[in-house]
Amino acid sequence: MNSIFKALNDETRREILDLLKVKDLSAGEIADYFNISKPSISHHLDILKRADLISSEKKGQFIIYSLNTTIMEDVLQWILTFKK
Repeated sequence: MNSIFKALNDETRREILDLLKVKDLSAGEIADYFNISKPSISHHLDILKRADLISSEKKGQFIIYSLNTTIMEDVLQWILTFKK
């Protein structure tokens, strides 16, 4: 759970998750939305992957990233336990 909150603590990573809500994207497509270096985007993607918030699949010469909705649902359920 700590790795999830660490990943969510950064605005760029939250914006990446927002992009992946709409559709699956390659790292290059994700980088096009930001004014930061591609190695920085790769670092953010790595943190999101380690937190299991996103998954990746090799398609040809590209790696396509997608949102892991199962983890997001688990986090939401955990947060909702505090509402009681």
